[in-house]
Amino acid sequence: MFNELYSRVKEFKRKYPLTVAFRLRSHAKVAAKYIGSDEKILYVFVAQKNFRSYEIFNTNIVVLTDKRIVLATKRLLFGYFFKMITPDMFNDLTIKNGIIWGKVIIDAVKERVILSNIDPNALAEIDDNITMTMIEEKKKFGKESRKEV
Repeated sequence: MFNELYSRVKEFKRKYPLTVAFRLRSHAKVAAKYIGSDEKILYVFVAQKNFRSYEIFNTNIVVLTDKRIVLATKRLLFGYFFKMITPDMFNDLTIKNGIIWGKVIIDAVKERVILSNIDPNALAEIDDNITMTMIEEKKKFGKESRKEV
């Protein structure tokens, strides 16, 4: 799982070099721990999880699977952060294009995840992948919850 994830991260970074991201191998190891063997990786990108563009030390790997969105980051000295957004918790996606970098805001039920310092050329691709996948997964989720009742 790690090798596939890391190669996709490197591919994204090569394709969109203006994206600010550091220590990709360490972050990919954390993300790989939480991707299940029954999950299919659909899309991967990197960004800074912060509120201001000048904060450049919070690199996150964002993995879109066929079941959820996974955000992972390895802390500098010890530990890591992991966050997951399931289709039922996903509300909306906002894209902002600035002078140098772009920003993606994932609106979940109880919070907003702000991902910034992304190459502006990557924004349309990120939007397409996340929006289309979450719409399809929400449809499946609705059907599954009706079957249980």
